Amino acid sequence: MPRGPFDLARQWLLFGGAYYLYRLVRGLVDGHANVAYQHARDIVDVERDIHLFIETDVQKWTISHTWLIHFADWMYVNSHFLVTTAFLVWLYIARNHAYYFVRNMFLVAMLFALVGYVVFPTAPPRFLPEWGFQDPVADFFGNGVSQTASVLYNPYAAMPSMHVAFALMIAIPAFQLVRHRLIRVAWLFYPLLVTFVVISTGNHFWLDGAVGAVVAGCSALIAIAAFAPLKPEAWAWRTAPAEAGA
Repeated sequence: MPRGPFDLARQWLLFGGAYYLYRLVRGLVDGHANVAYQHARDIVDVERDIHLFIETDVQKWTISHTWLIHFADWMYVNSHFLVTTAFLVWLYIARNHAYYFVRNMFLVAMLFALVGYVVFPTAPPRFLPEWGFQDPVADFFGNGVSQTASVLYNPYAAMPSMHVAFALMIAIPAFQLVRHRLIRVAWLFYPLLVTFVVISTGNHFWLDGAVGAVVAGCSALIAIAAFAPLKPEAWAWRTAPAEAGA
């Protein structure tokens, strides 16, 4: 605990508050299933118009390789929460000087997501079997696991993809902070892996992922331009601790 138990408790409360905001928004959008389905079909139309409706091909190819789809299922159920949480814990303990910038970035991204889920609720591709989509996570683990794979589960929260946003928001800082070369390279590929996983399991369109990447980028810019100047000694991005007296 680099800054003592009270600071640690404050960080848990911040993320806990974000979780309950997600629960509140879930209650707001659960009654808009028809709108969410229509938005999903609108995304299909957009992707078809630009000749980039690739999700069904990606899913069919992945399902044809049993070991690969089972790996993707496992990744979808486990990686989003576990990898993100493990990274934030490591960051807080081992690279505390960089933690608060990343925390601010995450909180901004969550606010973007909440707005997106209210304004544009979207059903995931696996809810559109008429287009050939399947739900391999439910087939492998059962419907209960498929629906609760994310602690922040929302059945109509496909746009933006926070799986992709979170992956970028931990992978880029990790690449800059981790010292081992092979681990740094692995972090570079992590967002691409997550994007493949969410598409192949039928949980996101690639367009959801693209918007998630935009959310991650905008959140980083806001953390730099709006938060860091308010408290630069703690909230500015640094790859090394500030020197004493600086």
